[in-house]
Amino acid sequence: MGRIGVDLYPLKTGVPLAEADTFGKFLGGSPANVAVAAARLGRRTAMISRTGADPFGAYLRAELRGFGVDDRWVGEVARHPTPITFCEVFPPDRFPLYFYRLPKAPDLEIEPDEIDREAVRDARVFWMTGTGLSAEPSRAATLAALEARSKSGTTVFDLDWRPMLWDEGSPRPWYERALALATVAVGNAEECEVATGESEPYAAAGALLAAGVELAVVKRGPEGVLAVHRDGTAVEVPPVPVTVVNGLGAGDAFGGAMCHGLLAGWELERVLRYANAAGAIVASRLACSTAMPFAHEVEEVLESCR
Repeated sequence: MGRIGVDLYPLKTGVPLAEADTFGKFLGGSPANVAVAAARLGRRTAMISRTGADPFGAYLRAELRGFGVDDRWVGEVARHPTPITFCEVFPPDRFPLYFYRLPKAPDLEIEPDEIDREAVRDARVFWMTGTGLSAEPSRAATLAALEARSKSGTTVFDLDWRPMLWDEGSPRPWYERALALATVAVGNAEECEVATGESEPYAAAGALLAAGVELAVVKRGPEGVLAVHRDGTAVEVPPVPVTVVNGLGAGDAFGGAMCHGLLAGWELERVLRYANAAGAIVASRLACSTAMPFAHEVEEVLESCR
């Protein structure tokens, strides 16, 4: 559940937008990419979101269906255009994003009474993001979906801190409410600090567990990933080395692969290694949604690391 939009990326890397003259058009939005990533790995996925009532909205719904993602809960909002995001691609570590979500993004217009609570409750995994808490009525709808879960199955809160997309006011109270209703939290150091006040990985993981989740996953960039479970299990996994082309979709690939591993009932270390490999594959490619790997590609990378 969360944001969806059109990504427009220059087809040449290392070129500023002012000089770029050819672009690729892709399905975008972190939750949408996570749904695609899990679908690529053979999972049945669906998206709860909104687009504008325009050609870009029709494109996004068609793309979801093409990737095997159920779009029945992706409605239209006539008063707002479908969002567009531009990216500058300067490997290995600079990828400025330019969000065009004004006057308001349709995915922030989901109303609480529009939530199919039965479908949300019955899903084996429910994934939501911090951006969904950034404005009403999406904030109330996201919390209603979390409450409908009652911690059934796996409920993942992707901390997803995007300050430019927030209304005024502190996000901390809303993050705390969502953490109390989730079972898994995923975020980098900055996002963990926004949610809990802690940025050191082990302290952040402990704070996330104290806030109510059962599993805290702290992404550490070039230092890999840390996961700590409420039962005391702690796992650190190094990154998979790749030549980075565009790092933006790596976290979404990680998320979809993590869901896949949790659904499969794997041990935590295997889940993290698999998710890291999926993220590395996407970091080595230009796009996000179309770059999401299939299972055999992830297995090939894991085999090469043994």
